[in-house]
Amino acid sequence: MQITKTNAMRMLDAKKIKYEIVAYDNEDGQIHGVAVAEKIGRDAASVFKTLVSHSGSNLYVFVIPVAEELDLKKAAKAAGEKKIEMLPVKELQRWTGYIRGGCSPVGMKKLFPTFIDSSAEGLALMAVSAGKIGLQMELEPGQLADVTAAKFTELVK
Repeated sequence: MQITKTNAMRMLDAKKIKYEIVAYDNEDGQIHGVAVAEKIGRDAASVFKTLVSHSGSNLYVFVIPVAEELDLKKAAKAAGEKKIEMLPVKELQRWTGYIRGGCSPVGMKKLFPTFIDSSAEGLALMAVSAGKIGLQMELEPGQLADVTAAKFTELVK
């Protein structure tokens, strides 16, 4: 199967960061994180979702395990904000260039402050969206942090 490179893949290639693409079938419409983890045969603790939030006009990216829920208080603290809200799904593409279910922390229209849940630090590899529904990319957590200028911090409930 020929895979068209996404912005996320091109950015990793440009920085010579090793990653592996793992494709999955999304015909059934099951694109939520836990289903994706099952489809790619990975433990849900090593598959991460990308959440975009905002405080006023400031946008923030949070990368957390798919089975977990973002703790908005911890997220706000990490971002140095009093309060943070999730970005409405309808605004996701306008700000990031990505759609729900295919939002990668790598290769957004702009590099937003990014935070990765500290549970990723102990993993050899983590999977995140490759920027398109049906594609995940696996890479070392430290390399994801480098390419997104992310900080590791506790983010989940």
